[in-house]
Amino acid sequence: MNYPIIHLGGETCVTGSCHLLQVQGLNILVDCGITQGNDRCRARSDWPVKASEIDFIFLTHAHVDHIGMLPSLIKDGFAGEIICSHPTKAIIAPMLNDAMRFSDVPQGSREGIQRRIDEQSWGFEYGQTFDLKKGVAFTLGRAGHILGSCFIRFECRREGFSVIFSGDLGNRDTPVLPDPDRAEPADLLILESTYGDRRHADRSQRLGQLALILDRSLADGGKVFIPAFALGRTQEILYDLDRIFTLPEYKKHYPNLNGADHPPVFVDTPLGLEITAIYSSLAEYWDQEARDLLVTGDHPLDFGRLFAVEKHYQHDQLLDVKGPAIIIAGSGMCTGGRIVDHLAAGIADPKNDIVLVGYMAEGTPGRQIQDAAEKGGRVLLDGAWHAVRAGVHVLSGYSAHADQQGLLDWVGAMAQAPGRIKLVHGAQGARAALAAKLAERGCAVV
Repeated sequence: MNYPIIHLGGETCVTGSCHLLQVQGLNILVDCGITQGNDRCRARSDWPVKASEIDFIFLTHAHVDHIGMLPSLIKDGFAGEIICSHPTKAIIAPMLNDAMRFSDVPQGSREGIQRRIDEQSWGFEYGQTFDLKKGVAFTLGRAGHILGSCFIRFECRREGFSVIFSGDLGNRDTPVLPDPDRAEPADLLILESTYGDRRHADRSQRLGQLALILDRSLADGGKVFIPAFALGRTQEILYDLDRIFTLPEYKKHYPNLNGADHPPVFVDTPLGLEITAIYSSLAEYWDQEARDLLVTGDHPLDFGRLFAVEKHYQHDQLLDVKGPAIIIAGSGMCTGGRIVDHLAAGIADPKNDIVLVGYMAEGTPGRQIQDAAEKGGRVLLDGAWHAVRAGVHVLSGYSAHADQQGLLDWVGAMAQAPGRIKLVHGAQGARAALAAKLAERGCAVV
């Protein structure tokens, strides 16, 4: 069967996810992300439809590599409905307000476009099937990637055809987030493959690994820089720091992180602070463990000696603050934002340390730092080269993406294997490795 899907972005790379489902005369876009690093997507001038011809845009979650084109599509005539989960709708506005600084939307038009996005977007519940139009129905399932993330199952009843878009799938036992839901069977599964060729470190050991790195790194009075995406990763790090500073076993074994005397933690990302406040307002969508902590009076995203760096003058002052200190700042791949200033000022100092807690795409400064730490070398930051003398630590247990085993387990949990699986959102090696493992399990990969 020739499936009515055209991949406009993210088909053979990790960022820029964008897929067009054409059924019953409807043009349904699933995600509309921008690319990062060396990734490329299909030029808008080469799309088979104009923005004004798109009927619906479904969003799997609010990371900019899945929603970043939305303002441009609105500007160019998209007037349809935007469909997502309730938490994603709450997060769209601050994420796009930040992303529009790098878009083709004129500054004077941004407020109006934000208003239109709010008016055109609708939040839906998880696990319920809704009729869309012309015999097409959809269901959102929890994806466990970030708060509000979902996979989407479309049932095209007149064609007798069903398809699932996985979006980005997360891991089980992720702080704050419920585990991914089990998906119903489908004729076609569009499956992400970011970590299709590797296994993450044991997540149950993650707290201990982070505590050990921080304890050793702060012993000489240096700073620890943690590049983090404002959405998802910042909140996850805060959750783990709260556990490390609260649980007796960590207070006992890590003297430099001891209780109320632990070094200050600075969240130097205005967007991250705004998203954290939204996370706090959406506690009904947290997992049971996080909600239980909240009931006992331990807010899992707040603790003593945690400081918000909101204004730019405060950021400038923080650059001169002496260690020991922990600084969480965006962006996650060090492509811009306040982390660049911190790294430019401190990456050449061997007393300092950098903790990389996520995927670093090819061509990004984050990947350059990771490579330079392994091989020795320099990194280009804000137009200048800097020697990488700070310690660099990579914690893969913080990935928001399921690893190879997680992806296989999620597919295997379906009551019936998908008729076909199309792998997207991954480098060639990752897709090939995951395809081989799926084939071993009897799955048909196209």
